[in-house]
Amino acid sequence: MVLKLYSGTPTVGGASLVAITLIEKQVPFEHVLVDLTLKQQKLPEHIARHPFGQVPVIDDDGFILYEGRAICRYLADKYAAQGTPGLIPPASDFQARGRFEAGASFEVFNFYPHMKAIWAEIIPKHNEGLPIDQAGLDAARAALNARLDVYEVILGKQRYIAGDTFTVADILHLMHAPMLLKRTGIDVVTSEERPNVTRWWRDITGRPSVREVIDNGVIKSRLSIP
Repeated sequence: MVLKLYSGTPTVGGASLVAITLIEKQVPFEHVLVDLTLKQQKLPEHIARHPFGQVPVIDDDGFILYEGRAICRYLADKYAAQGTPGLIPPASDFQARGRFEAGASFEVFNFYPHMKAIWAEIIPKHNEGLPIDQAGLDAARAALNARLDVYEVILGKQRYIAGDTFTVADILHLMHAPMLLKRTGIDVVTSEERPNVTRWWRDITGRPSVREVIDNGVIKSRLSIP
């Protein structure tokens, strides 16, 4: 059975992370559209898959899993022998796994909250033609920049977030910023003042998997509308 990815258009949010991981691991999948504009995620059949009525969800030969970060880890572990190697270190390598979990934690506590605040201030208002709360946006960007200053130090010592190997910890950082840039032209990550962050960001956002998800939108060749 081909793995199914239930989501809205998987170009942003947790669905984008899952789609990127699936492509990196060369796992065939079908994208099953859950139309969020029609609140299909709150229908009983989807609540049966995700009790919070959210996306993404995967169905891997009958095994249902939700929450994007958890799905990415699961896929990297299960399909370790195929596609891009080393997306998650083996559990037996305690040091590498520890560095990976630290890098993944950077995203959860030091990157995502501020990136989410920037996204929430810009995108809904951009879509509706409303004015942006510039003070709120400036505060969110200042908070993110303070964290990126620390990233600059970390990435001056290693190529990627968890070491010198591209991992799911890097993928997790791609939840909003690439699509923010595509939709609005606003780049909140790269800058001349942070050459190491800029080098890392251009590296990971330039990967074919990321370009396919961001540029190909709903991944039309895999789309299924129930």
